[in-house]
Amino acid sequence: MIVRILGEAQYDVPEEHRAALDGLDTTLVHAVEADDEAAFTSALLALTAEVRRVGETLADDAFTPSELVVPFADATLAETKRLLADSAPSDEG
Repeated sequence: MIVRILGEAQYDVPEEHRAALDGLDTTLVHAVEADDEAAFTSALLALTAEVRRVGETLADDAFTPSELVVPFADATLAETKRLLADSAPSDEG
């Protein structure tokens, strides 16, 4: 599983860690939805730490599609909401 931490690197995370990362990602999403800055910061720190702990950093010149994209490690809740809004599909068309 390839995970990108924005502004940092891509990591190759062994498949056996997917469930743990999915759980941490769900906690992060819930914090965003609840507009809870403290929970968001805690969840983001836990998720980025786990990705770094279990993943192997890919070379800077390797580009592989990421299955999970994580906000940069020191992102704020407001910055993350803007990123999510910017990446949301448009209803115009």
